Amino acid sequence: MPANSNSMWSSVRSEAALEAALPVPVSIRPLRNARRLRLRFDEVSGTLKLTCPWRTSRRAALAWALDQHDWIEAQLARAEPGCPFEPGTLIPLEGDEVLLVWAPSARRTPLRDGATICCGGPRESFARRIELFLKRRALAVMSREVAEYAALADVTARSVSVGDAGTRWGSCSSEGRIRLSWRLILAPPVVRRYVVAHEVAHLRHLDHGAKFKTLEARLYGSGLAEAKALLRRLGPRLKRVGRRR
Repeated sequence: MPANSNSMWSSVRSEAALEAALPVPVSIRPLRNARRLRLRFDEVSGTLKLTCPWRTSRRAALAWALDQHDWIEAQLARAEPGCPFEPGTLIPLEGDEVLLVWAPSARRTPLRDGATICCGGPRESFARRIELFLKRRALAVMSREVAEYAALADVTARSVSVGDAGTRWGSCSSEGRIRLSWRLILAPPVVRRYVVAHEVAHLRHLDHGAKFKTLEARLYGSGLAEAKALLRRLGPRLKRVGRRR
């Protein structure tokens, strides 16, 4: 739960000293409609996200954040470490656990063989090649699934791309462009296909009203609620894959 308060603080310490005293970097965002200061720890980036009322000084915001030291330490202790792309690491892939293997004499293009993904070439570029392999696989698989659901909905996606947005698994623009997180290829197919069906439904309805929900349910079929719940449970791990912290 984010830390929050509706009080104000002052400090004689400089902004630089206050910021340096925090155990992790902080990003401060003043909001015109904010009534209190709120602090959230972003496990993906390893940073603190602080929102505050519009006229709050940066020094006051930092001083308040420093007062939340015990809460911050608790969040850091609870946060799980990253899962970098290194030989010997187990990562999820389409619901399975696969082992990353580096073999100098193997082909440079990663190859999945059952429960392993093997990659050769220079050791220092191993992580980059594994990530590129996963992104290409994600784009190929989800492009097919977008086309499949779009045909059922009698709509057309103008384009499909993959990215790595910190807080969103997918998006659909008013121009019909769908963008999906490449990390969905790590999730079980039932989870991935839920997000794809969700974004395809937005090709016809850009809101989340009753018509959208009806179409989303028709496209995905049974098990929609279970897929949503599973994504919420698996999401934190999926976002740590490929990261060092």
